Amino acid sequence: MNIQPKPAWLRKPIVLSQHDDLNALIGDLHLNTICKEGLCPNISECYRHKQATFLILGTNCTRQCRFCNVTKAKPLPVEDNEPARVAEAIARMGLRFVVITSPTRDDLPDGGAAHFAKTVTAIRDKTPNVGIEILIPDFMGRHESLDIVKKSHPLIISHNLETVSRLYEVRKGADYKRSLNVLAYLADNDGSIKTKSGIMLGLGETKDEVVALMHDLLTVGCRLLSIGQYLQPSKAHYPLQEYIRPEVFDEYKQIALDMGFTAVESAPYVRSSYMAERYLK
Repeated sequence: MNIQPKPAWLRKPIVLSQHDDLNALIGDLHLNTICKEGLCPNISECYRHKQATFLILGTNCTRQCRFCNVTKAKPLPVEDNEPARVAEAIARMGLRFVVITSPTRDDLPDGGAAHFAKTVTAIRDKTPNVGIEILIPDFMGRHESLDIVKKSHPLIISHNLETVSRLYEVRKGADYKRSLNVLAYLADNDGSIKTKSGIMLGLGETKDEVVALMHDLLTVGCRLLSIGQYLQPSKAHYPLQEYIRPEVFDEYKQIALDMGFTAVESAPYVRSSYMAERYLK
């Protein structure tokens, strides 16, 4: 299937030249951000609001998700000083809120959980007032790994379902029920850590399936939700089925709020880490 031309509401320009100073800083500290790696069209808006998303544990993923443009290759060794470099970048950039994520690292015994925790600790030691969200893989559902990230106490722990159960063929190596169990386990605390998930539309899901997914999330205690448009990275990726109109995103947001979600971002250009601080208000 050929990639469909983008409709007018999805033609948001990317002007990376506006951020030469930030790009230089990130390069100087040898760090990766989703903002830059993914050429995210929200980069200007997020930087303007003093927010960014750092990609730790390298840029190579051990899974073969058909929708994702992250490199599928043998991961590089973990860099022990990366948490300190991330903390330094956040301090220099004057960020107010930060999201930390990673590719899936099934090659590591704990899936990278300890490195997430070290990064949260390093940020908090360097800049105590910065809000922290971590967007984690499923760690194969291991409670030991989930306990490690929980004990680091970020404000939000996010794990994305990405799509409805019927379409999980696009998430090779993942499992819908396992992801729900991860969120359920993370929510089993005193409420000081909020759980969040995100999905994409345009993969061929139906309205009933999206509503059922919302119900599943509420059942496991997840009250924060992001909904965005799937954009097919190349012809080799899972074929885009439909561009969803903005008013449909508005409808889903209202449905989710009426069902009991406390914060929802739903629009074509919403991503799981987009304007992450809003979920705490």
